[in-house]
Amino acid sequence: MDINGDISVEELKALIENGEEFNFYDVRNEDEFEEDDLGAKLIPLGDLGYRIEELESIKGQHIYLHCRSGARSGRAKEYLEQEGFKNVHNVLGGIMAYRAMKI
Repeated sequence: MDINGDISVEELKALIENGEEFNFYDVRNEDEFEEDDLGAKLIPLGDLGYRIEELESIKGQHIYLHCRSGARSGRAKEYLEQEGFKNVHNVLGGIMAYRAMKI
């Protein structure tokens, strides 16, 4: 985890492979999500503003966000932090870095 609380794709892969339960959200569009589904819940960035109530019950928990490159999930993280969420983590590099990772 970096100084901003963001995580690498390697750290994400470890969470997934360890079978840990964690709050994982994909902020890409539905067509992108279907192409590469890592098991996250889909809330496209454009929908986040009016679907934020879906996250209220986990407001104090750690929330991990990913997208294609890390840009949209970075914006989603900023938005959630502005709404009072404290433990929000962006997956740096997004699905592109995940795909490129040496397995």
